[in-house]
Amino acid sequence: MTTRTVAVPGATLTYDVHGELAPGVTPLVLAASPMDASGFETLRSHFTDRVVVTYDPRNTGRSVRDEPTAGVSPEEHADDLHAVLADLGSGPVDLFGSSGGAVNGLHLVARHPDDVRLLVAHEPPAANVLGDEAEVAAVCDDMVATYDAHGVGPAMAKFIAFVMHRGPTPPDHLEQPAPEPAAFGLPTEDDGSRNDPLMSNLRGGNVHRGLPDVEAVSRAATRVVVAVGEESGGPDDGEMPARAAYGVAAALGQEVVVFPSHHAGFLGGEFGQTGEPEAFAVRLRDVLERAG
Repeated sequence: MTTRTVAVPGATLTYDVHGELAPGVTPLVLAASPMDASGFETLRSHFTDRVVVTYDPRNTGRSVRDEPTAGVSPEEHADDLHAVLADLGSGPVDLFGSSGGAVNGLHLVARHPDDVRLLVAHEPPAANVLGDEAEVAAVCDDMVATYDAHGVGPAMAKFIAFVMHRGPTPPDHLEQPAPEPAAFGLPTEDDGSRNDPLMSNLRGGNVHRGLPDVEAVSRAATRVVVAVGEESGGPDDGEMPARAAYGVAAALGQEVVVFPSHHAGFLGGEFGQTGEPEAFAVRLRDVLERAG
């Protein structure tokens, strides 16, 4: 493994190259957001036959930025990925994007259509394809307002309660009693910090504008595959990112591809969570080989 940094406006990004780059080799990029590269250790271990690139987005991990409390938009994330790929210098890559990384991958394809050969967008939380878009946007805005006023514990308690919900967001969601941070093992005291990477993404509109211009994505030579976890639910009764995956696929005129497990199905103990990483990797490899 080699670790590199690349300077972009307002930040310095850190990324890792696992394997030896060579002419004609198409790297596999694993990207998430707000999760950093450390969350891909298990999934990466199933692709030792390929050059794999992982990176830390500008608001998390080893990457640093000039304004650590500012929001980060999906457009900024996409341009950051573009800068990483330009520095890599390999030509078009295959990109697996998880959650916010799937949103950023879609924006990358729209803004820099020559960067990616294949994008696998796994459960992008794109509210702008949902019938309850306004309710989701209000919930996200409330999380950020709670974070600004009371810190990470109360805000993340609201986030966890929201992502556990299945089906459309009720119009009276914000009228319900706020969940207690202690119930989720979260801090109850405000430490005064305001640099949480998830909140930076919400502040930057990553959920509000999850799906970029559909025509721009469709015009790109990139093959886009939208993926959803089999345990995440369907278009009407699923968790929000799963419902959004179905909506993104429909907007692009395709069907979703079902992957094993759930939203974090590729994890193998990172952050205390375990999905079905071996089966997940087999499915991802099958998608990659079919595209190749």
